[in-house]
Amino acid sequence: MANAPNIAAISGQLELIVEQAKALEARFADELAQVHPEFRASARNLLAYIALRQVDIREPQEQLAFLGLSSLGRAEKNVMASIRTVQKALGKLLTGQDYELDGERRNFEQSNRRLKTHIEDTLGTRADGREVHIMVTLPTEAADEHQLVCDLITAGMDIARINCAHDNKATWSRMIDNINRAKKETGQSCKIMMDLAGPKLRTGNLLPGPGVLRIRPKRDSLGRVIAPRLVRFTSEDTQWSSRKSAVVPVPRQSIEYAQVGDLFLFRDTRGKKRKLRVMRKDKNGLRLECHKTAYIATGTKLKLKRQESGEKISFRVGKLPPIEEPIVLNEGDTLILHRDSTPGEPAVVDADGLVVKPAHISCRQPEVFCFIAAGEPIHLNDGKIEGIVKSVSDEELLIEITHAKSSGSRLRGDKGINFPKSDIRLRGLTETDKTNLEFIAQHADAVGLSFVRKPKDIIALQEELKKYPAHRLSIIPKVETVKAFNALPRLLLATMRRYPAGVMIARGDLAVECGWERLAEIQEEILWMCEAAQLPVIWATQVLERETKKGRPSRPEITDAAMSQRADCVMLNKGPHILAAIKMLDNILRRMQNHQHKKTPKLGKLSITEV
Repeated sequence: MANAPNIAAISGQLELIVEQAKALEARFADELAQVHPEFRASARNLLAYIALRQVDIREPQEQLAFLGLSSLGRAEKNVMASIRTVQKALGKLLTGQDYELDGERRNFEQSNRRLKTHIEDTLGTRADGREVHIMVTLPTEAADEHQLVCDLITAGMDIARINCAHDNKATWSRMIDNINRAKKETGQSCKIMMDLAGPKLRTGNLLPGPGVLRIRPKRDSLGRVIAPRLVRFTSEDTQWSSRKSAVVPVPRQSIEYAQVGDLFLFRDTRGKKRKLRVMRKDKNGLRLECHKTAYIATGTKLKLKRQESGEKISFRVGKLPPIEEPIVLNEGDTLILHRDSTPGEPAVVDADGLVVKPAHISCRQPEVFCFIAAGEPIHLNDGKIEGIVKSVSDEELLIEITHAKSSGSRLRGDKGINFPKSDIRLRGLTETDKTNLEFIAQHADAVGLSFVRKPKDIIALQEELKKYPAHRLSIIPKVETVKAFNALPRLLLATMRRYPAGVMIARGDLAVECGWERLAEIQEEILWMCEAAQLPVIWATQVLERETKKGRPSRPEITDAAMSQRADCVMLNKGPHILAAIKMLDNILRRMQNHQHKKTPKLGKLSITEV
């Protein structure tokens, strides 16, 4: 720093920020009047933080640090008390006059208590000794596997998330029953958050392929079988899902006849002879083992060979779900996104490899077409495929693919569609969402609002919830669109009309919409604004994703998980290794809380300083 700090000038700049904060309070008087009383002081603090960040104070920050004073870099929790404390210290340097900080100290203590209360009322209690909550998205199997839910809670799940974009009320009810039962058995608390699907733009169905199931045992790197594949035979008149077993529907009679030790003999779709041995029989059907790769199709003939008598009885496999044949897209390809619900198909090519008919797929929210213009970008499958809209009509969009894998990227049904530069104006609360709200209000502790774009989306949900006044349901708007980010201050004020409440940073769609290179700074800004609003924050999407799906984390996602402790809750998505991922995240969060609290480093004794 070239010159000595100008103390009077710095103090004057801070006073201007104080005056601007007062002006913002007057300007937002109507919005403040609508804020819930529990959030009133928090809302004023948010406006003070906005006033602070409307000016560039980087140079005064350097001067304050030179003077050994707070540079206001961590003022979010209580802005006015932070500024007043610095002003009094500057006054002491100017005049030598002593000062007291009793009022500021009380303000800081009140802010800390207020945020702690907001977190507990919204997110519930957390695991002993851990400062940050863990939320987990439940897989469909949680509806039928009670032990899985017990294991999730025991591993460290504080909040169970149910995604209403999948499954149905019957499945959700079974999930909730398992959660409540597991809470009693484990003696641990676990809140339930249910996410409304919202106006998510998704691809429609593809032309169904054959109903085939591949059964493959686990092999080592030399191709030797080291563990059989578990297979579950269930009655074809029931529904069953399993994380651990390949599920095959069969006639109920075959289950009744079979006993432990019996064999099911068959030829698979390739004509290869295969057998399955019955290892267990229970109320849900049969559990069998397969030691060789097999392909079973709808109608495959099975012969039950009785162990004791050698008797053989024939049955056929029931209806298996069809395999979805994906559309493979390369750079330069044409894709038609159409209004009607005709199942999508890959491109048709002639003998010379020339495209006779381009690939096509439907959009499940075709009303969006009227907001799209030629020349605007489109992202598919969470940004894995990118394109440019070449032409627009009432019935379809013609898209040129501009980015895909060199080997081609696969597009399937029910995958996300984003138009990052388009001015899309869809209602945040759909009719399906409204239908689901009564169930959510009765069974959940919090409701997530997806694809928020404007404050009126949040207000619409709050108004709808007035139909269920007996239920104290937390609202969690998800920031996952550029529009939501750009309107963040007003979104937060709208959120604070109802208590309790929090915010989720849904980084998947947000990254696609804002661009990968901007995600880091955007998530930082959201964290700062929410801390100023004293709203609990959930850090979500792709946390420890490789660990959850593959059982082995990548190095960057370990750093990402460590950074997540700056939020109040971290969300993990479902996957085959979710239990290991919860334990890993729990370990990381416990370690990091000894070194950092949000933006503030904790300077404890370091073992590596023993020299």
